[in-house]
Amino acid sequence: MVIEVCGKGCIKCETTEKNVLQALKELGLNPGVDVLVNHVRDIKMISARGVIMTPAVVIDGVKMSEGRIPEVKEIKGWLEKRK
Repeated sequence: MVIEVCGKGCIKCETTEKNVLQALKELGLNPGVDVLVNHVRDIKMISARGVIMTPAVVIDGVKMSEGRIPEVKEIKGWLEKRK
């Protein structure tokens, strides 16, 4: 599974990445081992994923959220469906 957090590095993007990592931890998944987590900061790469507003979360090429910080519980729901 590949999770991409899209955003240039603002506090909202960093918080989104922290929430993703916390969700993985709560599910017992290890970043870099069970799941690849990337923070996409390049605006062209962000646009290529169909993202208009950041922060955004893309899981295995599917945009899950955009323009807001998803809660840990919500992210866990997405991940549980994809296991």
